[in-house]
Amino acid sequence: MKKIIWSADAVSDYDQNIEYLLDEWGIKETQQFIDEIAEMLNTISKMPELFPLSDYRNIRKCVVRKQISILYTVKDDKIELVRVWNNKQNPKKLKD
Repeated sequence: MKKIIWSADAVSDYDQNIEYLLDEWGIKETQQFIDEIAEMLNTISKMPELFPLSDYRNIRKCVVRKQISILYTVKDDKIELVRVWNNKQNPKKLKD
């Protein structure tokens, strides 16, 4: 298993998604989202090359839900989470 490092953007994205789900959908849906993210991170840490490369700078994309993807890079013995991306966001923001 590779160690997972969260970027500041990934932490912010994750927190924003949690806040949105709590406000709009409640605790049950929020907990389900948290569990789904944890499960995907476990899979990524064990098999980082499982998910396909995206169109951006060697960033891999793991679709958690149709609305949310985890974007990450693999660097030697660790994985850096780049974003917890809302798939409706403008992908040009990734290039900045």
